[in-house]
Amino acid sequence: MPRVTITVPDKNAQPYRFALDRKSVSLGRGSENDIVVECGSISVHHAVMERVEGGYQLRDLGSTNGTKFKGRTVDKVELTDGITVQIGDVDFDFSLTADEQMALAKERPDEEPPIIKEDEEDAPRKKATPRPAPRPVASASQPSAAASFFMTLLFFVLAAGAFFLGLSIRYSKENPGRSMVNDMKNGAPVQEAPATPDEAPAEEGE
Repeated sequence: MPRVTITVPDKNAQPYRFALDRKSVSLGRGSENDIVVECGSISVHHAVMERVEGGYQLRDLGSTNGTKFKGRTVDKVELTDGITVQIGDVDFDFSLTADEQMALAKERPDEEPPIIKEDEEDAPRKKATPRPAPRPVASASQPSAAASFFMTLLFFVLAAGAFFLGLSIRYSKENPGRSMVNDMKNGAPVQEAPATPDEAPAEEGE
């Protein structure tokens, strides 16, 4: 059932409910009104709430202090859920349930039914899907076993080559015009380097 709450200054709010299909509800200071508002700023016949297609409207009846919405004087205003209108100095609050809003929306062929936000307690809770544990990523700074073996082998090959090259250079210096590689291929004996003066044997009798 739609709800109207009348709040007179310095008095307790007075709520009223009525059937959804009620055609009109009159408001004023006179006792013949459907809702009697005892306030000096309210005219005897101040306003009427009317049922229209798809909802309600509040229409002023030429009252002395008028009807205002958001600070502006209006002749009539469409009533939606949660709206507050001032009739004289009195607050007029209008509210509808979710089912009532859906029922009224169906009367308007050009409009879709409103989307009603549920309370967090009523909304179904989605179960959290466990995420798979991340796989360990191999560090780029650590070479594989095959790469380590290849690097070690390359090191020994280079070391052996450097050693052999050093021997060849020394052999060529000690044996001018000869090559250690050629001598080894031809099977020629590798001659020892001649002794230096410091290495010459001492003569007998000295």
